[in-house]
Amino acid sequence: MVASPARTFQLNALSELELHHVEAELVTYRDRRAVRLVESAGPSDPAIAILSGSDFKEGVIETEIAGIPRQDAPQDMRGFVGLAFRVQPHGARFECFFLRPTNGRAADQLRRNHSTQYVSHPDFPWHRLREETPGVYESYTDLVPGVWTPIRIVVSGIQAQLCVNGAEQPCLVVNDLKLGETQGQIALWIGAGTEAYFAPVVVK
Repeated sequence: MVASPARTFQLNALSELELHHVEAELVTYRDRRAVRLVESAGPSDPAIAILSGSDFKEGVIETEIAGIPRQDAPQDMRGFVGLAFRVQPHGARFECFFLRPTNGRAADQLRRNHSTQYVSHPDFPWHRLREETPGVYESYTDLVPGVWTPIRIVVSGIQAQLCVNGAEQPCLVVNDLKLGETQGQIALWIGAGTEAYFAPVVVK
């Protein structure tokens, strides 16, 4: 079987994004062209920017992301930033890996253990997964807030892996994606109280 060629979403224009509860702008951040996302006022639905024309079932998604808490964010905000995949129309359902950058080097070990997270919207938010299956859908990895962080998501069937900072081995492994073996779009994702930056996205 011949592998499909890689596709790069350059994020050169905001017209390439379908925005849901986010405000977006093109900026230069730490010497790199980027899309900046912050939450927009309104409902507390997921804040995502869907990559127009993306279509993904399985393969590899690579990009670099950076997240920090907004200056006006409450103290318990962590700069949540990640990627959603197999996104259904208008963001109704999706799988997602995200980072909590301020947890990566926290002095508290329990906070460190919550550096990465898998969620499945809408039925499996982080707090449900943590309560029902502690430690299964989140893990530690070294993170620095506001710094460009390479991530790689590998998806096959109902399995997905998250690799961070160029590591060959995943820091988080999910063997039971909650939406099953679905297909959909790819989206930039942010959590509450976050200012986030996204580099071009490569899909293989």
